[in-house]
This record gives sequence, structure tokens and C-alpha cells, in this order.
Amino acid sequence: MAKEIDGGEDLRTAETINEIEGYLLWEAEKERARSKAAEFCDRLPWLTDSQREDVVRHYCQEQREASRSYLERIAVRSATLRTAYEDAYRALRRRLVVALLSVGVLEVLTLAVLSLSGSAPGVP
Repeated sequence: MAKEIDGGEDLRTAETINEIEGYLLWEAEKERARSKAAEFCDRLPWLTDSQREDVVRHYCQEQREASRSYLERIAVRSATLRTAYEDAYRALRRRLVVALLSVGVLEVLTLAVLSLSGSAPGVP
């Protein structure tokens, strides 16, 4: 029972770490967009302060939308790959179990045949 609780706590800890990591990555992406927008505006010295703020805001909004779309595509692709790999793993595991059981059955049959014929090791 303690293992189940620990496993649940480990899962919650991993989920929390993933959420924190996601938050930090998204904040870094937003900062990168602001930085790129500021660099772009630096090349347009004739902008007024309010125009500059508008350009930065629009640029950041478009960059966030592009980043979100990109991340959503990655998430879908990751889920697809995960499913494919899990399916392949299950199929390989099934084949391995079948192979091991087949070998075991063959050994038992071989010993049974040898015992019946009197050729089995340890049979008088």
C-alpha cells in the first residue's frame, strides 16, 4: 500500500515539475518575443513611443500565437509517437512472452518424451 502512495506522490511531483518547466519555458518564449520586437523597433527610430508600444504588443501577440500553434503541433506529434511506440513495445513484449512460453512447452514435451522412452537423464 505504501508503494502506491509513494508512486502517486512521485507522479504528482513529476506533473508539478512538468508544469513549472512549461511555465518557465513559456515565460522565456515571451521574453524572447519582447526582445525581438524591441530589436525590430530599434531599426525604426522614427516611431513615437506609443507607436513603438503598439508594434511591440502586436509583434509579441503574433509571436505567441505562432509559438502556441507550433507547441500544439509538437504535442500532437509527441502523443502520436508515444502511442505508436507503446503499441510496438506491447507487440514485442507479447512476442517475447509467446517465444519464452513456447520454449518452455518444448522443454517439457521433450522431457516427457524422453521419460516415456526411458532416455531421460536420471531415469533408471
